[in-house]
Amino acid sequence: MVNFGNLDIKRAGGVYDALRWVAPVSRIGLRDYVKVFLGIDVPDVSCCEGHCSPMDYLWHCYSRDFAFGESSPNGDCIVWANRGGSKTVLGAVATLLDCIFKPECQVRILGGSLEQSSRMYEYLGKFVGGSFDDAVSGKILKERCSFVNGSAAQILTQSAKSVRGVHVNKLRCDEIELFNQEVFDAAKFTTQSTGNIKASMEIISTMHRPYGLMHRLVDDAVKNEVPIFKWCMFEVIEKCRDRNCSRCELDVYCQSKAKKANGYMKIDDCITQMRRSSKTGFESEMLCMRPNLENAVFADFDEKVHVAAVEYDSSLPLYRAMDFGFVNPFVCLWIQVDDEGRVRVIDEYFRRRATIEIHAKELMERTPCDEESVAGSFCDPAGAGVNDVSGTSAVRELRAMGIKTVYRKSRILDGIERIRRLVKAGDGKSRLLISPKCVRLIEAMQCYHYPETGEKELPEKDGVYDHPIDALRYFLVNLNNRIKPKRKRY
Repeated sequence: MVNFGNLDIKRAGGVYDALRWVAPVSRIGLRDYVKVFLGIDVPDVSCCEGHCSPMDYLWHCYSRDFAFGESSPNGDCIVWANRGGSKTVLGAVATLLDCIFKPECQVRILGGSLEQSSRMYEYLGKFVGGSFDDAVSGKILKERCSFVNGSAAQILTQSAKSVRGVHVNKLRCDEIELFNQEVFDAAKFTTQSTGNIKASMEIISTMHRPYGLMHRLVDDAVKNEVPIFKWCMFEVIEKCRDRNCSRCELDVYCQSKAKKANGYMKIDDCITQMRRSSKTGFESEMLCMRPNLENAVFADFDEKVHVAAVEYDSSLPLYRAMDFGFVNPFVCLWIQVDDEGRVRVIDEYFRRRATIEIHAKELMERTPCDEESVAGSFCDPAGAGVNDVSGTSAVRELRAMGIKTVYRKSRILDGIERIRRLVKAGDGKSRLLISPKCVRLIEAMQCYHYPETGEKELPEKDGVYDHPIDALRYFLVNLNNRIKPKRKRY
């Protein structure tokens, strides 16, 4: 007598086993594949304006190397997502799919620390051991596993030595905010395309601080048209079914977004995290609204308020403010003050490794009035110091070329406080406008920060953001009470 029940089970098992090796050819097919064979229900709904879903990222990684995927020269992308947003898990899923369905694909995982790298690799190991152990060639080692189709995945350590000399198809950089800059610079040259497999470097992280690596990479990605997959807590939160919005603490941010969500994070857990954290911390880490501003010197600076089209006004005095540098940048700001006391920064000059003679020529050419009409050129007092090699000083050289510089010693904190009053005075008003042309100054106003450890009274001198701020300080401390903004008569 035939046991049809057992026969059906065997047939079903055979079908299940065969389907493991069938590459999905659609977004829905990929989502179903991951759900069936890995037990992960990837959220596929975008709840916030301008955000993506986690499934958008996974489909991008998987499809770029197939004919049905969107045509692109590479698979580069940036993932900006919240804490607990499954970034690391999805990176492991993408790595498994690369290794299973793309023969000879070489993937490397580079975390902000060895622990972070190991975390993604551990997820990969669990996936392989759960349903794909027969796809592995040999043993799954602590830092590397190889597949029978020639693919391989391996951990890289956070060191330039580990990264240099590596040439692979896919590099997944997890928690980029924790990266050493030298290591990241070396990692940029590791990816190469082979056959139908496109080179791709994936940047995966939350955005912890406005002066961090992730912030700069997101800005560069917009300019370079690199895809950014951004999602927050609401793209991964569970669907809200029976809560009263008016009584829910999350409603100030939610506004019914969770009603259409299909994620996994418990609503009560999100509320608990909101209670535990500061407003800025929660908005940064969980809502991806902006970087955490707790260490920012000018936390009240807002591009919507302080950046506007301001041009040279011939009826107002024109000032220049300079910070000297050679390896560090030489910075000059062109500034006017209107009748209402608003400081208007109309242009900037930022250049490294050039002589004072070159700077002087540039300054004169870019100044929108004749040199005699410049109301004041304020500079770094250190520029008056005599150079042991040249036997002269930057101030003396500029004066010899017709740029009459003025300087006055001051405390850094005094200058910072003056800038803060411009950004937002005690009456809540702003008296600072910066032209969009002043890209470096705008970036510095956002990113100038206190050190994360040690002495926090003075901002960190990082050689990048401090120089435009110093130039603005020199302007404010030299513009004493005797200099009143007046309209010229012609």
